[in-house]
Amino acid sequence: MKKKLLGIVSCIAMISLNVNVLAQQATIDSAVRPGAYKLRLEQFKSYPNSSKDIIFLGNSITQGVDWAELLQNPNCKNRGISGDITYGVLERLSEVTEGKPAKVFVLIGINDIEHNIPDTLIVNNYRRIIRQIKAESPRTKIYFHTLLPVNNEFTQFKKHYNKDEHIAFVNTELKKIAEEEKITLIDLHPHFLDASNKLDKRYTQDGLHLNAEGYKVWAGILKQYL
Repeated sequence: MKKKLLGIVSCIAMISLNVNVLAQQATIDSAVRPGAYKLRLEQFKSYPNSSKDIIFLGNSITQGVDWAELLQNPNCKNRGISGDITYGVLERLSEVTEGKPAKVFVLIGINDIEHNIPDTLIVNNYRRIIRQIKAESPRTKIYFHTLLPVNNEFTQFKKHYNKDEHIAFVNTELKKIAEEEKITLIDLHPHFLDASNKLDKRYTQDGLHLNAEGYKVWAGILKQYL
């Protein structure tokens, strides 16, 4: 009888643990949204769509530049939201796919790491993003960027720094997904490293975001894909 009771208690504990894990994931999915998320999304929905659109989808690093100006291409559209995470991109992805754009360039995930979202969930969300684009806009060419390095010699974004192992893991898994899903991977990460394997100070003002020189480097990498 004691063994049976122990078994029942053990099962209840496991069920409770699984429920807690699912609850945590649900909280992550629904609660972590930047303050400007709703406003930016409403703006995006108000803009006209075209099958010639080249969409840049991501967070503040994407939002931080005028892509049409940088790339001298009027078809380039900015769909970056500062502070966004992979769950936020999934929530608003239909706004991107409804216009059946020619190309979508994605850079997302560093804020997930900052919020301590497990790396495995970030990687799984990458796959979900890719598969949703394929399902909703089959002719759209998908380009996924690896995460940029960060630099802990700055102080403004402390929660983003010292996450090199997480960045490396996510980037490695993304490369595998890109090969499996047959999409184009753009490996940004090595282009922005300094001799200490940190985000080069020439390309950033805060150890996280890019400055004008950093965007120039990115633009040079993108030319072959446009």
